[in-house]
Amino acid sequence: MTDSSVLNFIGGAYTKSASGKLFENRSPVDGSLISMVHEAGQADVDAAVAAAKAALKGPWGGMDIAQRTALLYKVADGITARFEEFLAAECADTGKPMSLARHIDIPRGAANFKIFADVIKNVGAEFFTMPTPDGTGALNYALRVPKGVVAVISPWNLPLLLMTWKVGPALACGNTVVVKPSEETPTTTALLGQVMNDAGVPPGVFNVIQGFGPDSAGEMLTRHPDVNAITFTGETATGTAIMKAAADGIRDVSFELGGKNPAIVFADCDLDKAIEGTLRSVFANCGQVCLGTERVYVERPIFDEFTARLKAGAEALKLGRPEDDATTLGPLISRQHRDKVLSYYQLAKDEGANVITGGGAADMPGDLADGAWVQPTIWTGLPETSAVNREEIFGPCCHIQPFDSEDEALAMANDTNYGLAASVWTENASRAHRVAAQIECGICWVNCWFLRDLRTPFGGAKQSGIGREGGVHSLEFYTELRNVCLKL
Repeated sequence: MTDSSVLNFIGGAYTKSASGKLFENRSPVDGSLISMVHEAGQADVDAAVAAAKAALKGPWGGMDIAQRTALLYKVADGITARFEEFLAAECADTGKPMSLARHIDIPRGAANFKIFADVIKNVGAEFFTMPTPDGTGALNYALRVPKGVVAVISPWNLPLLLMTWKVGPALACGNTVVVKPSEETPTTTALLGQVMNDAGVPPGVFNVIQGFGPDSAGEMLTRHPDVNAITFTGETATGTAIMKAAADGIRDVSFELGGKNPAIVFADCDLDKAIEGTLRSVFANCGQVCLGTERVYVERPIFDEFTARLKAGAEALKLGRPEDDATTLGPLISRQHRDKVLSYYQLAKDEGANVITGGGAADMPGDLADGAWVQPTIWTGLPETSAVNREEIFGPCCHIQPFDSEDEALAMANDTNYGLAASVWTENASRAHRVAAQIECGICWVNCWFLRDLRTPFGGAKQSGIGREGGVHSLEFYTELRNVCLKL
C-alpha cells in the first residue's frame, strides 16, 4: 500500500505489477478518484501462487493447530487495532454508510479469524476399532490435512467480511491463499497484508493479486495448475466460468452465487415486525446483499396495508455520504452497476408495472450528482414471468405480489432457478415449520432476517451455489480427509 496506489501483496511484500499496468478505483459516492491500482498479470499471478506453494513447505507447514490459531487471533486483533483505517477504506470503496460498516463489516471481518480458530481447535476426530482375522484388531482414524493453495475470489458488496469468511477457515486448516478481490473494492484486502506481517504470519501464506476477471488476474488465477481449490462469491455466470476452469485439473470449488430471494408474509404475522424486517432485507446496503429480498409475497387481506407501510418506510430512507450519521442508504457500487439496475427499472415501466415508489435515478446535490445513486423502488402488478421477477437485480428494489393460499405462495416462491435464502412471516408455529421445510433454499428465516449462528451451514441450493460454509462445514472444503488404518 502507498498513499497514491494499491499494490499486490506477494510473499509478504507489497509489489507493483510486473507490467506496470494500472487501473482506476473511483468513488461510487461522487465519482472522484480514490487510487490507482496495480493490475496483476500472468507473471504476478505466477509469483503469488509460487509463494503460496512454497509457504506450505516452510515454517507455516510445520506449525501445529495451536501455533496457527494463535497467529489468527493476532490477525483479528490487528484488524481491530486498525479499525478506523479499515472502516475508512471500506466506506471509500463501497460508499456504504459508516454506521453500517462500523456495526457489521469491520467487526465481522476481524471476528472471522477467531471464529474459525476456535472451530479448528475444537473439531472432533473419527476413531474406529475393527476386528481382524488374526484377532489382534486394527484402529482406523481420520486426519484432516490442508488442500494446499486456495484461490479466493471475493466480492465487492461486503469486501472485508466475505473475504475473511473464506481466508479465516482456509488458514485455520493450514492452507495458503491467493486472494483476488473485486476490482471495485481493492483496498481493505490489500491492507490486510500489513496486518498479516505485523501478526507474524510467514511470507507467502497470504497473497493478494489485484485485477479483473476474464483475461485478467481472476481468470489467470483460477486456471493456474498449482491452485488446488477455488472458492468464490459472486454472480452465477461468473461461477459457471470458474467451474469450467476448475474442471481442468479436477479442482474442488465452493461457490456462493446469485439469488432471487422471496419473502412470504402471512396475514397472521406481527405486521410491525414484518414491515421492519422486509424493509431491511430489501434496502440494506442499497440492496447489494446476496441474501436480500427482491420478491415479496403478501397474503391478500393485508396486501394493501403492507404495501402502503413498506412504501412509507422506503421513502423515509436517507441517501447521503457515508460519514453522515443520518445516512441510511448509500450509492450502488459503480455507475456501471447503476446502469444495470436502471435498465430493470425501465423494463418494469415498459411492462406496465405499478411503481409504488421510486423507479429511477436519484437526484443528488453538488458533486454527489456524479455518483451511482438510484431511488429505493417498489413495484406491483408484474407477472411472475417478467425478468424483473426472475433475474437478480442487486439493487434497492422489490416487487410485491398478493397470494390467496399457502400452496400458491410456495409455488411462486419456488418458481426460480435460484435457491439462496427466503423469509417467512407468521405467528403460526406449525405453518412456519411446514413452509420452511418446503421452500427450496439454503437458509430460511422465520420472523427475522440476516440472523445466523456462524457455526451453522450457509450456502445455496439450485444455481445459488455449491457446498456449505460456516463452523465445521467450512472445514469440509478446506481440508482433505485421510484415513489411517493401524494394525494392532
